[in-house]
Parts: sequence; structure tokens; C-alpha cells
Amino acid sequence: MDNNLYPAFSISPVPQPTADTPTPELFRGMYGMPSFLTVPTADLEASANFWIEGLGFFDFFSAPGQFVHLRRWVFQDVLLVPGERAAETATATASFACVEKQLEEIAEACESILPGSTAGPSIKPWNSAELDVVTPENFRVTMTAARPYDPASTEAQNLKEIGIEKT
Repeated sequence: MDNNLYPAFSISPVPQPTADTPTPELFRGMYGMPSFLTVPTADLEASANFWIEGLGFFDFFSAPGQFVHLRRWVFQDVLLVPGERAAETATATASFACVEKQLEEIAEACESILPGSTAGPSIKPWNSAELDVVTPENFRVTMTAARPYDPASTEAQNLKEIGIEKT
């Protein structure tokens, strides 16, 4: 395995995790979107409310009855469009970065809007804490927060075993 990995946090909108990582501001600038999600919904208003009040997005711009363009941080864009709600919850997930201190707040907000919509947060072997959310559209979202690196942790050992070491 080629292990030419290096820290590149300077080019990412996601802050390097620390015990007191500040939450990045919502990003209101214009840019060419390198990727975004399109999520069909039977109720644009209810869906937008869940994504805004529950998941922390904002209405970047919208055309009533046609679409709602939501955003959180840089490169976290979602386009809600009219369509049918999926009959079953998607097996694929979309993951959005957040900071660890946001996970409980997001879980509480989502649960207040749609009880039973969250699971977690849970600690993952790749050193993140993750909250799984099923949106009103039956779309699966994971809010994921990198955790501070502790070289003595099980997660650090897991990463080392696959050839990833913090330098």
C-alpha cells in the first residue's frame, strides 16, 4: 500500500478535531459545487424544516414549489425537489461533517421534529463519533465528527494496523 498520506486540514472546511473545536460558520458564499445531493420529497416545506431545524442547514435559496437549495458548511449542499417519498429507508448514506459537541444537539433537534429518527451517536473504529438520522424523505444521513487523536486509543491502533499513522 502506498502510504504517502499527509495532513491537509488547511484545504478542508472541516476543522482539525480538538477537545474544544469551534463550530464552523454556515457558509453563505457562491461557488461551483463539486458535488451535492438531490433528495425528492412529497412535502418541500416539511422536509426543509427538518433539514434546517434538525440537521442545521439553512435555505441558501429556493423557488417555492420547485426546489429548496440547502447548505451547512462549505461543500455541504442538498437540493430538495418535489417527488415521491421512498417507500423504504435507503441503504446508502450521505455523511456530513460536524464537530463532536454538535451531535447531541442535532439528535435532540431531530427527535423533537420526528421522534425515532436518530440512532447514536456511536464511536467508530476509524476515530469518529457518528449520529445516524433518517429524514422525512426516508433518506439516511450520518452526521460524523472526527475525534481528537489519542495515540494510546483503540481507534489509533485500528488505524495503525491498516497503515495510517499520525505523524
